[in-house]
Amino acid sequence: MKPARLAAACAAALWLIAPLVSYAAEAPDEKTSGETKKEEKPIPEAKVWVTRHQIRVGGKPLDYEATAGTLLMKNDKDEPIALYGFTAYVRQGQDTRTRPIVFAYNGGPGSASAWLHMGILGPRRTALEDEANNTRGPFKIVDNEFTMLDRADIVLIDPVGTGFSRPVGKAEGKDFWGVDNDIRSVSDFIVRYLGEYNRWGSPKFVLGESYGGIRTGGVTYDLLTRHNVALNGIMLVSPFLDFATGSAGLSVDEGTVNFFSTYAATAWYHKALNPQPPALEPFLREVENWAETVYAPVLFKGSRATAEERQAVLAGLERYTGVSAAYWDKANMRMDENRFLQELLRSRGITVGRIDSRFVGGMPNRLAETTAFDPYASAIAPAVVATFNDYARRELKMVSDQPYILSAGLWKDWDFGHVQPDSNGFKLPFASVLADLSYAMTMNPKMKVLVQQGYFDLACPYGTVTHAIEHLNIPSELRRNVQIEYYEAGHMMYVHPASMQKFRDTSAAFIDANAN
Repeated sequence: MKPARLAAACAAALWLIAPLVSYAAEAPDEKTSGETKKEEKPIPEAKVWVTRHQIRVGGKPLDYEATAGTLLMKNDKDEPIALYGFTAYVRQGQDTRTRPIVFAYNGGPGSASAWLHMGILGPRRTALEDEANNTRGPFKIVDNEFTMLDRADIVLIDPVGTGFSRPVGKAEGKDFWGVDNDIRSVSDFIVRYLGEYNRWGSPKFVLGESYGGIRTGGVTYDLLTRHNVALNGIMLVSPFLDFATGSAGLSVDEGTVNFFSTYAATAWYHKALNPQPPALEPFLREVENWAETVYAPVLFKGSRATAEERQAVLAGLERYTGVSAAYWDKANMRMDENRFLQELLRSRGITVGRIDSRFVGGMPNRLAETTAFDPYASAIAPAVVATFNDYARRELKMVSDQPYILSAGLWKDWDFGHVQPDSNGFKLPFASVLADLSYAMTMNPKMKVLVQQGYFDLACPYGTVTHAIEHLNIPSELRRNVQIEYYEAGHMMYVHPASMQKFRDTSAAFIDANAN
């Protein structure tokens, strides 16, 4: 599979859920004295807009200051390289030396932080109707009673190429668009913010969603080893952590098996099973056991599997997913998520969501092998895009002649190679940050890890995350530092009302427990 296809299929692909905005072409080179000389552009000025607000959280008033804009970032030679966009919310009347601070971002790669911002973290959020098409305005912004701002200050980060973040000076997009370059630039921004806003003494947390899992694993280690910044905790939301075992359709047995339990959860939700199990979680424990003890061993055998073993697996694949044994047989008992989502309800003319498989939509082509669009993305994105753009300009008072890039196709230009701490400086072609996280946890044994995962997420299925966490190379006593919470929702579990409350309560308790 080509790297671009792999990225699009496996890295949560939040870039799919907003219009793309491209950079203008660079000015043509000028020829001077027989040489080609690139015209140097003036360095734009970093700007911030500061506003004061009040909301009520838990029935109590909460006063906060919002700072939105950009910081000018420089390289080791003191040359300007980027304007880094962010929005920071700081509760008033607090001692910033002891007040926790959370740095947060989405994934993509190529997604701005607006999804987390307007979905669950910010003091104001988009009003969304779960499992409905939120496509007709007027769209509403409401006070967010689920924000964690009563527990910690929050800094939403837009990596270069998203939001208002741009390369400047002699820097180019390629200087930022890759696993390792991205990790380094986000770490540098965090350190710069700590100094610019006097937050060095604060208990520090990082929250990353989706591809933000790859970023967070790397940032955690990079902050510690390059900047001597130790984190109190990290929060991984529907994280992508390892390309090989976190992807289906690569002829990697672990990835194939890791997706299977979410196929079963999706079939259960849409009542595509016969007989239909009454409860989700007992059913999933049965599926997980079958996948580990029956399905995985036969896949591992390959052509050595007997006809009887193969038939037993095919019967189980049909029983647990609702997709016929004949289809699974033609697929050689392996299926990626796009084929499954197209096949599951094909007879009803319905395609199923990838980012949240509770969502469904019409099927433009009932003969197509894979899905043509993601029903979740088309149902949620218009409201988020509209409300964030309105909120940023109307309430945060941001003024810019640049477009705010919610999502961009940066994955097409992304360098997915990664130099792991244990690779002797060799760049592996596809990233895993399990080594980074293992090293960081071992070097900083007081750092805690919270993982939040939805059962109906086929961008980063919960089985892929559980597998990754189980394969961290850490001392046994450090496994107590990891907490995993599951939700009956999808990738962005916070669009589900019950999960929204649980997400807030779990995150707040995690911060409270680890802020000192």
